[in-house]
Amino acid sequence: MRLLRLVPLLLLPLLAACMDQRATFEIEGGAHSLSLIKITTWPWARRADYSLVASRMPDCMRRHVVAAAGLHARFEVFSPGNNAWILRQGSRMYVVETRTCEGFARLDAEPEGGLGPSMGSFETRDDNLVFVAAPKTEEAPAPETGQ
Repeated sequence: MRLLRLVPLLLLPLLAACMDQRATFEIEGGAHSLSLIKITTWPWARRADYSLVASRMPDCMRRHVVAAAGLHARFEVFSPGNNAWILRQGSRMYVVETRTCEGFARLDAEPEGGLGPSMGSFETRDDNLVFVAAPKTEEAPAPETGQ
């Protein structure tokens, strides 16, 4: 009977290895953002379940399921405009919008107008999911007019 009481304690290390990590790309402060969530349920897992939360508070917030991928999958974020965002993970691409937070779809090909400027990427660094902003590009100075 005493051994039966120890079983939950013996199983505790298995639960401790489960992972639930989150990283956020703040678009306009914390109220307008995209957050990626990575969940593994077993310590020996080589893949994780991912989901994306689109948020523009107080108007909308919605969680969308993204296909499972490797533990160190990198999700690049692009901004084609109009509160639309494209995520590229390997050969997979998704589009999500933050006007109503309802729109989400997998893309079969790159949009005709392109992906838009890179905003950065969600990636794993030192076993932690983080958002790494793209380097700021300096705008070219306006050409001088000879007057």
